[in-house]
Amino acid sequence: MEVQILQLLEGAKNATGLVVIIDVFRAFSTACYAFSKGIERIYPVSEVDNALKMKEADHSLILIGEQDELKPEGFDFGNSPTHILHTDFSGRRMVHRTSSGTQGIVNATKAHQIITGSFTNASAIVKYIWKNNPGNVSLVCMGYACEYPTDEDTFCAEYLKNELEGKGTDFETMKQVIRNGSGARFFSAESQGWAPSSDFDLCLDLNRFNFVLKIEKEGDKLYLRKIEV
Repeated sequence: MEVQILQLLEGAKNATGLVVIIDVFRAFSTACYAFSKGIERIYPVSEVDNALKMKEADHSLILIGEQDELKPEGFDFGNSPTHILHTDFSGRRMVHRTSSGTQGIVNATKAHQIITGSFTNASAIVKYIWKNNPGNVSLVCMGYACEYPTDEDTFCAEYLKNELEGKGTDFETMKQVIRNGSGARFFSAESQGWAPSSDFDLCLDLNRFNFVLKIEKEGDKLYLRKIEV
């Protein structure tokens, strides 16, 4: 099994084999929490307008996401696990738009299959990959708004690669580096309304969930399906 780490939108476009699109802060951490609260299906989209049009056609859909980190007008929730932690979504479907993670999904056109990546379900991702035993695994770090690499996504890719190769990882050291680097924004007073400090711990709650989120296709729509591992 060959495991490669790629970065940003160009990495997603070049990714082949079994592709893991990684967005720790916060798209694919939030998606895991949404499924844990009962969401049955998540439709990832690239544009806010796409999400709003889907909601207009089907008012039962839940819109979750961000643009420039803020909740877009007309959305039900921002891209925050904290904000949905105590909401019952049983039987509901969700549309998810973010500036990094969902962009990676729609651009990974060379992938044989796509799953999402976060620390919250890292062990399940490793088990899923081992079970599928692909010849090639592409770990794609989407970074901040697909513009530059971030500590959390690169560390998540390194963590997954180490686990797949039977190597150890000092997760607590990783977490501290993230806290002092790209995660510091969660602890600024002005960000608490849209990126509360509790999001930091929720997104870095290692192996909280025992499922992976896999991309499937329904007509011209992509959607995420939960697979227990």
